[in-house]
Amino acid sequence: MLRRKTTVVSLTAIALLLGGGGGPAAAGGPSPTSSASAGPTGDGAQALCKRAVRIDKRIDKALTRLNGPASVRGSLARLQQRVDNAKAAGHDEVETYLDGRLTHRKSLVPTLQQRDKDLAKVSDWCKATTNGATR
Repeated sequence: MLRRKTTVVSLTAIALLLGGGGGPAAAGGPSPTSSASAGPTGDGAQALCKRAVRIDKRIDKALTRLNGPASVRGSLARLQQRVDNAKAAGHDEVETYLDGRLTHRKSLVPTLQQRDKDLAKVSDWCKATTNGATR
């Protein structure tokens, strides 16, 4: 780690010495030939089409986990059981905390379902347009 920082500092110092460090290009902001800060040139359709199957599997896995029984870690039923256990034990602070987590986790289900529907439309579009290739 130390060697990398030293190299970056050394290269920066050399660049400043060779470039002069001050002149019109340094004072005016990014140079006209710098395309790194120009932003994206497209919408990333090809990359999204390439990853759509993996994204769909991740969404399905998350929905299966959330909708699983109390024996499944990360399921709504398991967290609800923990809330009920905390309430029965009289642990009000723990119950409040877990109930907040349960509320948030419940809000994930409709979001993931909507993403799954949207991704299905994207997958159909990708198939129709040769995986989003530009013409």
